Amino acid sequence: MKSICLLCAALFLLSCKTDTAWPTPEDLIDPLTLGDGSGYPGSAWDRAPSPEALGWSSRQLEEVNERARQNGSDALLVVDRGVAVWEYGDIAKVHVIQSARKSFLSVLYGIAWARHEVDLTATLEELGIDDLPPSLTAEEKQADVEELLMARSGVYHEAAAESQSMKDARPARGSHPHGTFWYYNNWDFNALGTIYRQRTGEDIFQSLYERIGLPLQMEDWDPGDGFYQYEAVSMHPAYHMNMSARDMARFGLLMARKGRWRQSQILPQEWVARSTRPGSDAGANWNYGYLWWVGKPEKWNGRVLYAARGGSGHMIVVVPDQEIVVVHRVNPATYANGWTEVEDIIRQALAAKIL
Repeated sequence: MKSICLLCAALFLLSCKTDTAWPTPEDLIDPLTLGDGSGYPGSAWDRAPSPEALGWSSRQLEEVNERARQNGSDALLVVDRGVAVWEYGDIAKVHVIQSARKSFLSVLYGIAWARHEVDLTATLEELGIDDLPPSLTAEEKQADVEELLMARSGVYHEAAAESQSMKDARPARGSHPHGTFWYYNNWDFNALGTIYRQRTGEDIFQSLYERIGLPLQMEDWDPGDGFYQYEAVSMHPAYHMNMSARDMARFGLLMARKGRWRQSQILPQEWVARSTRPGSDAGANWNYGYLWWVGKPEKWNGRVLYAARGGSGHMIVVVPDQEIVVVHRVNPATYANGWTEVEDIIRQALAAKIL
């Protein structure tokens, strides 16, 4: 009995020690003391000496790791104020990001908008945008660029890279006037790619490399990692991208920093605000902005956040007021779960921030 009591006492003390190992405000370090002191990654991510040093719980993050493993997640990367705090899986692995591609195009649009190369009020008719028969109607051609960015064009033509669920949910042609109804519409997203190339004279992937990849010192992105998907149903291709989790996190940090990277304002602050403003109700947990999913705070423990989302689990989550970025990846060939599981992993990861 005595030995059992001693064992219980030892376990109790150990558990107390684990709890009291959590940081106090006095234990925290300034992330600007890491790396080159800029608060931005250089050729590689600067890493915290421990999660606790930046106010995170290693124990809780280990639990996130286990949950990600059980879920079949491919990679997870947590960044706090420009410093990598935690990672799971192969964050250097390059594979398709699926519909998260659309948020990258949003940023390219913001850069082009600042250069006065795109006009958000320009209509499809003014831009000369049409499609294969059955061609767009005169009414459909009155949709403007901003309505496409918000997935509110009212153009329900067949599109490249539509999932079966998108096809099933697509409204009938002419059922909703432009600007009046939100539908997650690959036609809008793909036509935006055509308009971008038309108005800027630039290839999407080369533009992403020069205007975002190079300034952010992305470690893996190359224009050859992008490819267009044409289908017989439409003249507007989908623009797919293969990218690593660690490069997606740089993109998220650019947004968290309101478009600034070191001494350069790459993306206007006004565009960051406009593109991540809730414009449409997009379901239980989300609203929708300009190609960004905007979290409903009541569904995210009161947090204000937004995300790029693709497939069943590719996600870049940005919590701007804390400058936190969480990237989650899946292998589309093998992943068997869905968004509920992924979003629960994100919530659990964010909850590991204890100070």
